[in-house]
Amino acid sequence: MRHLVGLILAPMLAVALFAGGGWGTEMIRSAQHGDMGLNSMSGLLALAAVAGAGLLLGLLLVGPAVSPLAVGLPGLALLAWTGLWAARSATALRLIPMHGRDVGEGFGVLLTSGVLALLGAAMIVPLFVPSRWRRRRQQAMSYDDYNDGYGGYDGYGPTDATGLLR
Repeated sequence: MRHLVGLILAPMLAVALFAGGGWGTEMIRSAQHGDMGLNSMSGLLALAAVAGAGLLLGLLLVGPAVSPLAVGLPGLALLAWTGLWAARSATALRLIPMHGRDVGEGFGVLLTSGVLALLGAAMIVPLFVPSRWRRRRQQAMSYDDYNDGYGGYDGYGPTDATGLLR
């Protein structure tokens, strides 16, 4: 079930990185080159958008209960896009959605600067951690944990097959 939730979270994270990261990057870039500084309202909103996208990414990246698919699939897409940019830069830039708007322009800056390659590399790491694919062990002990192997409770707690306490 959590892998299905991970499949649902993956496109949400991709949109958050595209919208928050792309728009925020372009607004920060234009604020640095224009009259407005980062201490203006639009500059603070841009920083909040980038920070929010980063916070969502961080929570999904390190959360042990989250499927590795939630961050791994968008990470693979970012790496593939970076590979396309390395092979055919004009095609990769043309395929950016909303290319003429601030969101697309900022995403293009992230792509050409190598930030998306770095993010993609970090995002695929949970795919290679075996414990992220397994279900988390229950904390509470079941009846079988208290069973002494002969059908009754021995009064000492859970034991293994040799009769030693676990």
